[in-house]
Amino acid sequence: MRSITTFQLQYAHRFYGFCGEAQYLHGHTGIMTIEVEDCVNEGVNMVFPCNEIKKIAWSVLRNFDHALILRKDDPLISAVLDVYEQQGIMDGAPQNQNIGPAFRTELADAYPNSRLVVTKETMTVEGMIRLTYELLRDKLNIVKITFTSGDNSASQEFGPHKSIPRCPYCGVALNEKGECYKCGYVKK
Repeated sequence: MRSITTFQLQYAHRFYGFCGEAQYLHGHTGIMTIEVEDCVNEGVNMVFPCNEIKKIAWSVLRNFDHALILRKDDPLISAVLDVYEQQGIMDGAPQNQNIGPAFRTELADAYPNSRLVVTKETMTVEGMIRLTYELLRDKLNIVKITFTSGDNSASQEFGPHKSIPRCPYCGVALNEKGECYKCGYVKK
């Protein structure tokens, strides 16, 4: 069985070197759906609490919300960073509260204080799915991700790869010591 969570990402990007409208800087509201599969946890009668899926995913993916996503060879990166430096917001601003941890993967690097994600390839809906899976595959048993952005949509299914021990009272994932952060349950 699956638990499914959907949330939105607001971001700007462009397809550097592309011949068409997308070569210009533009913004989107992206809608991401993440499906997690496992057996129903009998204590709480659910696979995984959807608010926990969202919390785990959002801890990393919030770096994409209200962010600029550019390919690593895009000359706009240095221009944007120069403007941020002049404004004094290169290393963040007091209003920049919704940031996740910086990350560096094979597909992208996140600079949360600058609200910038630098990607290896042009960020398409397919690329966003690949990157999301890379960032979350060890945290959730993701079996499907769908991402819609403007008129573009893509979906990919993944084989279930693990079962995550969960609290019988809350349904949340237990830490490596078998403890529930939410209610204090300890697996015996």
